[in-house]
Amino acid sequence: MIASRTFRSFSPSVLAGMMTFTLAGCSSAPSAQQGPPADYPIAPEVLTTLRRTVVPGPTPSTKIGVGEISEYEQHAYGTWSFGPPLKAVTRTDLMPAAYDASASTKGKPLLTFFTISDIHVTDKESPNQLIYLQRLYPKLPVGLSLHSGVMLYSTHVLDAAVQTVNALHKQSPFDFGISLGDTCNSTQYNELRWYIDVLDGKVISPSSGAHVGAATVEYQKPFKAAGLDRAIPWYQALGNHDHFWMGSVPLDHGLRTDLRESYVSDTVFAAGDVLRNPAAIVDRDFYMGTLDGSTPFGDVVGAGPAADFKSPPKVVADPDRRSLRRTEWMKEFFNTSSSPAGHGFSSEGADSGFACYSFVPKAGVPVKVIVLDDTQRDDDGSADIHGHGFLDQPRWAWLKKELLDGDTAGQLMIVAAHVPIGVEETAPASEMGWWTDPTNAVTLPELVAELQGHSNLLMWISGHRHLSTVKAFLSPDPVNAPEKGFWEVETSSLRDFPQQLRTFGIYLNGDGTVSITVTDVDPAVKEGTPAATSRRFAIAAQQLVEADISTHNPTNDPSVKPMSNGSYNAVMLKKLSPAMARKLE
Repeated sequence: MIASRTFRSFSPSVLAGMMTFTLAGCSSAPSAQQGPPADYPIAPEVLTTLRRTVVPGPTPSTKIGVGEISEYEQHAYGTWSFGPPLKAVTRTDLMPAAYDASASTKGKPLLTFFTISDIHVTDKESPNQLIYLQRLYPKLPVGLSLHSGVMLYSTHVLDAAVQTVNALHKQSPFDFGISLGDTCNSTQYNELRWYIDVLDGKVISPSSGAHVGAATVEYQKPFKAAGLDRAIPWYQALGNHDHFWMGSVPLDHGLRTDLRESYVSDTVFAAGDVLRNPAAIVDRDFYMGTLDGSTPFGDVVGAGPAADFKSPPKVVADPDRRSLRRTEWMKEFFNTSSSPAGHGFSSEGADSGFACYSFVPKAGVPVKVIVLDDTQRDDDGSADIHGHGFLDQPRWAWLKKELLDGDTAGQLMIVAAHVPIGVEETAPASEMGWWTDPTNAVTLPELVAELQGHSNLLMWISGHRHLSTVKAFLSPDPVNAPEKGFWEVETSSLRDFPQQLRTFGIYLNGDGTVSITVTDVDPAVKEGTPAATSRRFAIAAQQLVEADISTHNPTNDPSVKPMSNGSYNAVMLKKLSPAMARKLE
C-alpha cells in the first residue's frame, strides 16, 4: 500500500545526478537447470508466537539507505533471535462490567482457520514501479513498499508460510484458510500466477523479461513450491493492489492514459512525485527504475531525474506483465488445482467483477463468513490515491442482506474484507481511512451502526495496514445488549516485518459466551533459505525507516493495544444473544 497520511506533510530531499543504465538482452524462458528445481523446506520445529517470538537485534548506529541492500549485513542490520512467548491477552471489552473472565473456560470448538494477507507478490523487474521515490523519502515507512530487500523474495516467503500452515494443520487441523487481499503488488498477470501456483505447489520461475540471473542468482532461480495441504480449502478476498496500479491508481479511469500500456512496455516508467501529489503521475520528471535480476542484491537500474538521461532507459518487455482487470483477476482463481473452484468467487461474479460472496465453512456449525469487497471502484472518478474503504450501493445492499439472512438462519457471522474500519482517520486525513466522498454509499458511522444491529456478528477481519491489531466495537447499549458489540482483527503482511500469518479458533463456552483466540505465527524459515534472507531484509528495512509499528494507533483508540515487535495475541470474549445461546446449546 503506497498511501500514507504523512504524505501531505513530509518534505523530500531531492537527490542529484544519477547514472544512466540500459538493460540489454533478449526475452527468453529461464535458463535450463542442472536437475530438477530446488525446493526450500522450512525448519523442523514449527511453533506459534505463544511459544516463542522473533526479536530484532539492536538497531546499528551506522546510517545507510533502505535501498542499500548489499550493505545490510556489513553494518549488522537485520539481525534477530528467538525471544520469549507472547502471552494471549484476555479481552472482555464487549462483556458486561461485572463479568468474571476467570470463571470462563474455553468450551466446545466450533471453527478453526488461518489468515494470510498483503503478500504483495512482486515482479521486481517490471518497468512501471515507483522505486526511485523511495530515495526521495528515505524515512517514510511507505518507502518499504517502493523499494527494499523484501521485493526479491515475495514468492519464497509465501511458500514458507504455506509450509508452516501445513505443519500446524498436522498438529491441529484447520477447517479453512482465507487470504485477505493484496496478493499482487501491482495487478500483474505473472504476479497473480506466481501467487496461485505457490498455493497449488507448482514450479515457480520468479523472474521476467530476459530472465537474467535465473540460473545463478538465488532469488531468480526456479523452485518447487510445497503447496497448501489439499485437505484445507482456501478462499480469497480482493485488495486494492489487486486491481489498481501500485494499489493506488485506476488503470483505465485515471489521469495517465498510457498506464496499462506501461506494464508491457520496453521503457522504464517516468512520472512525477505521486507521493506528494497523485496528479503528478502525468509528469515525466523521474525515471522510476527497475531491479537488475543478474545482481545478487537486485541493483537498481534506470532510475533518476529524467534530465540526466540522454535517452529513455530500456528493459526487455514481457507480455506476462500485463495488468489484469478486476474480472480477469477473479477468473484466474478458476485456473487452479486446489479447492474450492474459484476459491469463493462465483463464475457470475467473475463475469461482472462483483467480488463479494459468502460461505459456510463447516457443515453442522452455524457460522457464516461474509467476504466483502470494500475497495474503491475503478470508475469512481477520484484522482486521489485509491486505498480508502468504500462500498458502492450494490455492495452495501448485498452486505445488509447477508447480515439479515445470517440472523434469520441463526448463524454466527464473520465479515472478511481487505480494508479495516475505524482504525484510521477518515479521508482525507488518511489515505487508508473510510472514504468520505459522496459516491460512497455509506458513512463509517452508518456502517458501524448497521453492524451493531446484528448481534450474531462476531468480528470483522482484514489486512491492508500491515499491522496485527485487535479493536473492540462496543455495543451501543452495553448494559442491556452487550451482544451488539463485535471485534475487529487485523492480520499483518507476509511482505513487511513481522511477516506473519494468523490463526483463529472459535469456541462455545458454557456460560452463553463465545471465545475467539487469535494467534500470530512466524513462518518457520530455515537458515540458509531465501525466506530466511527475506526475514533479515524485512527487519533491516524496518530498522532503517525507524517506524514504530508496535504503537501505531492513529485514532488513539484505547481498545487498540501495543503490539510487541508487531505481534498481538488475544482471547476475545463475546456474549451471545439469548436466542443464539439457546440454539447452540
